[in-house]
Amino acid sequence: MFDTVLVANRGEIAVRVIRTLRSLGVRSVAVFSDADADARHVREADTAVRIGPAPAAESYLSTERLLQAAARTGAQAVHPGYGFLAENAAFARACEEAGLVFIGPSADAIALMGDKIRAKETVKAAGVPVVPGGRDPELADSARELGAPVLLKPSAGGGGKGMRLVRDLTVLEEEIAAARREARASFGDDTLLVERWVDRPRHIEIQVLADGHGNVVHLGERECSLQRRHQKIIEEAPSVLLDEATRASMGEAAVQAARSCGYRGAGTVEFIVSGGDRNYYFMEMNTRLQVEHPVTELVTGLDLVEWQLRVAAGERLPFAQSDITLTGHAVEARICAEDPARGFLPSGGTVLLLDEPQGDGVRTDSGLSEGTEVGSLYDPMLSKVIAYGPDRETALRRLRAALAQTVTLGVPTNAGFLRRLLAHPAVVQGDLDTGLVERVVDDLVSTDVPEEVYEAAAAVRARALEPRTDGWVDPFSVPSGWRLGGTPKPPAFHLRVQDPVTYTPRGTATVTHDTVSVTLDGVRHAFRRAGDWIGRDGDAWQVRDHDPVAASLGRSAHAGADSLTAPMPGTVTVVKVAVGDEVAAGQSLLVVEAMKMEHVISAPHAGTVAELDVSAGTTVAMDQVLAVIAPHEEEGVVAE
Repeated sequence: MFDTVLVANRGEIAVRVIRTLRSLGVRSVAVFSDADADARHVREADTAVRIGPAPAAESYLSTERLLQAAARTGAQAVHPGYGFLAENAAFARACEEAGLVFIGPSADAIALMGDKIRAKETVKAAGVPVVPGGRDPELADSARELGAPVLLKPSAGGGGKGMRLVRDLTVLEEEIAAARREARASFGDDTLLVERWVDRPRHIEIQVLADGHGNVVHLGERECSLQRRHQKIIEEAPSVLLDEATRASMGEAAVQAARSCGYRGAGTVEFIVSGGDRNYYFMEMNTRLQVEHPVTELVTGLDLVEWQLRVAAGERLPFAQSDITLTGHAVEARICAEDPARGFLPSGGTVLLLDEPQGDGVRTDSGLSEGTEVGSLYDPMLSKVIAYGPDRETALRRLRAALAQTVTLGVPTNAGFLRRLLAHPAVVQGDLDTGLVERVVDDLVSTDVPEEVYEAAAAVRARALEPRTDGWVDPFSVPSGWRLGGTPKPPAFHLRVQDPVTYTPRGTATVTHDTVSVTLDGVRHAFRRAGDWIGRDGDAWQVRDHDPVAASLGRSAHAGADSLTAPMPGTVTVVKVAVGDEVAAGQSLLVVEAMKMEHVISAPHAGTVAELDVSAGTTVAMDQVLAVIAPHEEEGVVAE
């Protein structure tokens, strides 16, 4: 076993790897940019090396800096986590050339399976069924030959980034261009492939483990059908769809796929499965540890990071396929920095209050701590909450309860949405497919603010207005609602959550430094609080003061319907217009990217570009004005 391992990643996966290194008695080395100098993964490692200034997303991808950090700390091996470096053949080869062990498969296996086109050809030759499709440079012709719907996919990467489902071939060229931009931004390679889309498919993957002595086993499957924008948000093991015969058949196909590329280490073979007849087709192989690996760990009792290390150190697998058993059920939820009330756009901010559940069948893998600044440079996933039970019903119930106990105030997250999703009848019954979340999303997201939220917010505001003195209190400083010549009127508070409201409390409340409870119509509601945030059951609301007079006096073109504002903090990557251009309603004008996700900004109405305040490369804050579109005067209407 190694003495020292450098972890070439950040956030929750770095913390996760460091935990296993600690349990094995292996010294861990973390790396960090200035923005992460006090991050949790830095504090939990045995030592840490600065590799770049802030902000510096590129620092974590710099082969030169990472190899220098390994040399300075005496590391013998490098664990890449599950970021881009984990599937970067050039990085794996550079580690080997520097005398370091890359904890993962060989560079050749990464290159082969990282190219989805070559991967499909290789596993097809090994007898594994594949989805019909085509590739560059005949991409558009192949798509038209397959017929709609088709799925566009980057050849060089995964994680749903750059994937586009095209149901209308009249917009094929536009979708191809957008997919190429996202693929280039995410993977540095805009090569695409196209596949026939299987309607209402299930996404089921098989975990494989291989040593350097020719032994390959599979560790069962994970159901990953609950997705948004082709990205997994809930995963479970085992799948309720598979019977023993299908599980064995898919497992053997995954083993053959691993053997076909001379695989070593932990990897995942992903399949599209028809829910009706259980026919399955190879999609891709991820040559790394997966985000959802904890559910496999809980049902098999194996630490996959430990076995990555042992295999990389040259050990043989001490178990055969017949020794692998699946016991109980596990479900994982991915907590992401995104705002369900704003269409799941990436969010950001400072973590003001953090509570993460652990114990009693619940595990949280997280890189967060109070004070963590969540920006737009990195992937939006913050943590994973995993629950285990003797059966699926118990695991689901425990995970819903754990998500209700999850508190992340200061940064909007999807925790409350995931809790409601896990209670949806189709999910409870196991009737899943990759389009389910999009079909039911409107039932699980509400922009309406419950009255008790305003009641709690008003109680916090009233507490803040109370005079802070141990002596005499000026009665005119107390918000009592006192009026000259009249009965007291309860004070009203001008607040903004989604929209501005004027709210008069009508219940009772108790406020402490980090909690607030209100009783309304005989029902008690308890919230956690920090700054201007309150939360419960995984949901959180930012409640701001609203000055209606100032808002009225401050109205301008920038605050009206003519202005286009940034829907999320990020970077402007494309600007398609200039001041003075005539635009049509719905025309695409700009593209803002955050956390490797593109958002198109379109014209709200026909008009003229009156202002353009950004250019390609501009960093923008949420709600920052990007442009102003002066509407065309209606025909026959004369301006005063």
